[in-house]
Amino acid sequence: MSIKSLDHLPHVVLQTLRWTLLVTPLAILVGLMNAFFLWALEGATQTRVDNPYLIYGLPIAGLGLVFFYRQWGGISERGNNLIIDQIHQSNEKIPFRMSVFVLVATVVTHLFGGSAGREGTAVQIGGAASAWFSRVFKLDESDHRSILVAGIAAGFGSVFGTPIAGAIFAVEVLSVGRIKYQALLPALIAAVLADVVCSAVGAHHTHYNIGFAQFSSLFEHPISIDFILTGKILIAGVIFGLVGLLFSELTSGLKAWFIRWLRNPYLIVFCGGLLVVAIVKLIGNYDYIGIGVYPIREGGVSITSAFEAGGAEWNSWMLKLILTAITLAAGFKGGEVTPLFFIGATLGNFLAWVMGAPVELFAALGFLAVFAAAANTPLACIIMGVELFGADHLIYFALVCFIAYYASGHSGIYGSQRIAVAKRISPYQPPKIDQTVAQAMASKKNKQ
Repeated sequence: MSIKSLDHLPHVVLQTLRWTLLVTPLAILVGLMNAFFLWALEGATQTRVDNPYLIYGLPIAGLGLVFFYRQWGGISERGNNLIIDQIHQSNEKIPFRMSVFVLVATVVTHLFGGSAGREGTAVQIGGAASAWFSRVFKLDESDHRSILVAGIAAGFGSVFGTPIAGAIFAVEVLSVGRIKYQALLPALIAAVLADVVCSAVGAHHTHYNIGFAQFSSLFEHPISIDFILTGKILIAGVIFGLVGLLFSELTSGLKAWFIRWLRNPYLIVFCGGLLVVAIVKLIGNYDYIGIGVYPIREGGVSITSAFEAGGAEWNSWMLKLILTAITLAAGFKGGEVTPLFFIGATLGNFLAWVMGAPVELFAALGFLAVFAAAANTPLACIIMGVELFGADHLIYFALVCFIAYYASGHSGIYGSQRIAVAKRISPYQPPKIDQTVAQAMASKKNKQ
C-alpha cells in the first residue's frame, strides 16, 4: 500500500468530526422532542382507555385538526412527503412549526381513538428540526439534503429504539432501488445520539423476545436453516407483501374517493371519524384503535399479544388495516408504521396457526415484512429485526423481507418516494425510473 493511497484519510476524519458537531445539537433536540411525544402519547392512550366515551368525540376532534392546519399549518399538512420532496431538490421550505403541529395533532388523534401510529410524527419532528438547523448553519444544497436525511434517521431511530435501522431507513426510503450512501454517516450519528438522548430522559421502548430455538441437521450435521420451515416462510412472505400492497392501495384509494365525492376537507374528516366510530361499535371492543402495542383489556388483541398462541383473531389484521386506512385517508395525523407492525404481527399469528409454524417467529416475520412491503425498505426492516428480536433468525428476516418487498410491486405508503430501479423487469412492462432521470432524458431529447 502506497502512502498516496492514504491521502484521503485526513479528509475523512475532518468530515466525521464536522458532521458529528453539526448533528449533535440536532440529535439532542429530536431526542428530547420524541421523548416528550412518547410520554404524551402514552398519557393520551391511557386517558382514552380510562374514558372510552372519548371515541364519540373523534369526528369533532377531526374538525378541529383540519381547522388548525388550514389556518396555520400551510404546507406542513403534506407531512413526510414534503421532507422527501425537499431531499429530491424541491424548493419548498419546511417550517419548524411542522414538528409542533404534528406532535399535537397525533396526540389528539390517539386521545379520541383514531387508528394511527407514531413514525410519521417522529420523522416530521426530525425533518422540520433538521431543516431549521440547515438554515441556521447556512448549509449548501448538498449538505442541506444530507442533514434532512439525518433528521429522518434521528426521528425514526429514537421513537422505536432502533438507531441503526433508523439510519438505513432514512437513506433507503427516498428511492426504490437506490440508497443515498453519502448521507449515511450523518444519519447514523444522528440516529444513535437521538436514541441515547431519548432513552436517557426516560422514554421506554417495547422489548420483544422470540423463544423459538431451531435445531436442524442435514446428513447428521447441523445447518442454519430448516427447509420445511423456509418453504412456509416463503409462502408467508408473498402474503405479507400482498397485504402491504393492499394497505397502500386502500389508503390512497380511500383518500381519492373522499376527495372525489365529499370534496370538503371538513366533511371528509367528520365522515371519516363517524365511520371509525361505527366500525368500532360493530366490532364490540376497542382493540383496533390507538397505537395497539399493548392490550388494553384482559384477552385483548395487540402487537405484543400476537406473539402468543391464540393472541389474535383470524381477522385481526384486516380490522386494523381497515380502521387505519380510514383514519389516515380522512385526514387524521400519525404514522403508518406501528399499525403495519400490528397488521403484520397478527397476520403472522394467524398464518402460524394455518401452517403449523412457530407463532413467535411468524409474528416477528409479519411485523417486519408487511412494513418492508408497504414502505419499500427491506434492508431497514432486516436491521430492525436484529435490533428488536436478536440475530438468531437473521436468515429468515432477510428472506421474508425481500420476498414481501418484491411481492408488493411499486406501490408504497410514501407518495413522494421515487422509483430509481424497477423491482422486476418484464418484457411486457418497462421499468419505471426516477422522475429526475426522466426529466433529464426529456430535456436532452428536446434539445436534440
